[in-house]
Amino acid sequence: MGHGSSKEEDSSFSSDADTKPSHISQLKKRLHLHRRHHHSTRGSSHQKLHAAEDFAGIALLTLINAEMKFKDKWLACISFGEQTFRTNISDQTDKPIWNCERKLLLERSGPRVARISVFETNRLSKNNLIGYCDINILDYLTLDSDSEFETFDLFDPISSDILVGRICLSCNVEDPIETEKNFARRILSIVDYNEDGKLSFSEFSDLINAFGNNVAASKKEELFKAADTNGDGVVSMDELAALLALQQEKEPIMNCCPVCGEIVEVSDKLNTVIHLTLCFGEGTGNQVMTGGFLTEKQASYGWMFKLSEWAHFSSYDVGLNSGSSASHILVYDRKTKRLVEELIDAKIVLSMRAIYQSKIGLGLMDKGAKDILQSISERQGRQMNSVESAKDILKFVEFFKDQINMAEVKYPLEHFKTFNDFFVRELKPGARPIASMECDDVAVCAADSRLMAFKSVQDSLRLWIKGRKFSIQGLLGKEICSSAFVDGTLVIFRLAPQDYHRFHFPVSGTIEQFVDIPGCLYTVNPIAVNSKYCNVFTENKRVVSIISTAEFGKVAFVAIGATMVGSITFVKKEGDIVKKGDEFGYFSFGGSTVICVFEKDAIKIDDDLIVNSERSLETLVSVGMTLGVSIKKPAGAGLPNLESCVLGD
Repeated sequence: MGHGSSKEEDSSFSSDADTKPSHISQLKKRLHLHRRHHHSTRGSSHQKLHAAEDFAGIALLTLINAEMKFKDKWLACISFGEQTFRTNISDQTDKPIWNCERKLLLERSGPRVARISVFETNRLSKNNLIGYCDINILDYLTLDSDSEFETFDLFDPISSDILVGRICLSCNVEDPIETEKNFARRILSIVDYNEDGKLSFSEFSDLINAFGNNVAASKKEELFKAADTNGDGVVSMDELAALLALQQEKEPIMNCCPVCGEIVEVSDKLNTVIHLTLCFGEGTGNQVMTGGFLTEKQASYGWMFKLSEWAHFSSYDVGLNSGSSASHILVYDRKTKRLVEELIDAKIVLSMRAIYQSKIGLGLMDKGAKDILQSISERQGRQMNSVESAKDILKFVEFFKDQINMAEVKYPLEHFKTFNDFFVRELKPGARPIASMECDDVAVCAADSRLMAFKSVQDSLRLWIKGRKFSIQGLLGKEICSSAFVDGTLVIFRLAPQDYHRFHFPVSGTIEQFVDIPGCLYTVNPIAVNSKYCNVFTENKRVVSIISTAEFGKVAFVAIGATMVGSITFVKKEGDIVKKGDEFGYFSFGGSTVICVFEKDAIKIDDDLIVNSERSLETLVSVGMTLGVSIKKPAGAGLPNLESCVLGD
């Protein structure tokens, strides 16, 4: 390799000046051989801890094999938090073997549940989800078991009470120091030019230079001499690996991750150790799952999608998207703390982009297409109430098979005589527990939906709603809008077709009034909401109700119709005293939205909802989950108690 070997070189140290640049450049290329391509457009491929006390450890999870009901070529994915990883594709078999591993960062307040999904890979553009299981990683690690691996049932995505296979995996807590030693041995072998298992100082110096750290020659010598216990000028790789791992803990010598190439912050020692430990898994020589995906859908797509992604027809990212980037809607599942992809037909995406993301499309809407939408929605509503529509229920459930849990539905499929009967389905008692039921100062989520929450309308305009004419007054109408609402807190609950379409009260109080506001039936999909060319919420058909409460003052509850939504039905009336979590009404077929407007300084929205909204990332929530707490001062607060006052002479 151009250097004197460890056998030929004497014990005197050579200077950096003797190192040839060609060796360094070649070495850097070799160190990056294990760098993976990351599909995500975000800057870093790894999570970072915000607080050291949140660190719970690093888990090494290995998918070993599975037993399925039929033969195919199989692919498995792991989704954990905002990252997804995939195995290689197995041979044609009903007993796939992967032996693929991945390291996961565990946080005390972070995600705990890993979703493991198994796909058959016999399709060109996308693969077919066959089974899944959810595993609480922290619970698994605390199991009192002598076995090195465990087997879990795989459930049918349509019905969680049907078994479709079993999957075998192992999971254990990784020792970061031992991981660094193993990786150090691997990269040290690269500079062992004559492969004798020992390193000379010049070989070691090449390695330090490739790490991107301008360590002084005296420091290199100091490190090397510490490992060279017998003073013969060469050291074994095991000795040097242990020394490097120890030194990295005391004073990091790696400014640049040798696997992914990312610059590491040497001052942030904990996150540096975490980053290197996660990345070093790709340099162990074991079969490692491919990373860089945001959702299991993205990870499972076939080569045709990858071609469209490469050609920029499709893209994945978190946050506010428009145009071509809006072809995939990602939301954060609050329950599992992972990213999921909203299912929507590709043809519908293209048509919505054509209409809502261009002046021409919206111009056509102004020239009579609004009436056409209204007519189509009414006709579709009548069709969905026909007996013939019942045949579409099974196809609908199949399309949304991993997003509709039939085990929660009150009645079996054969109970529903029309499609709309199923669309407005009821759930079993207890399927949606209400948080802090006895505490009326805690507000809850009003619908199964994708939620955005903003402290003010200005925040909503900056982060989400791009219609140029949106305002609280335009939303509520002059009859209801007050100055307290104008500067108030805004919460948007967007319901997709697959959701449970009954909406509930977020607070306890009394219904003061209902006001019907006629309008259009634009889609409430983010493609339209994020468009600067239309004003979905202030132009759509809607019903505004005012709930008077003791804890939050007045709360405006706006039920907004959308494309294909023929009717909004309420099960309560003016004057009714209601309890949070009670059913309020339901939307017939289509997507729809509920918006709650709280008076200024009346509610503190939960931090996680605000943080996601500031990222322009919708949060997937269920009825009854906590929304926020009252911060409204009681009437008369701060005034003196006149009964206790004593008048002077």
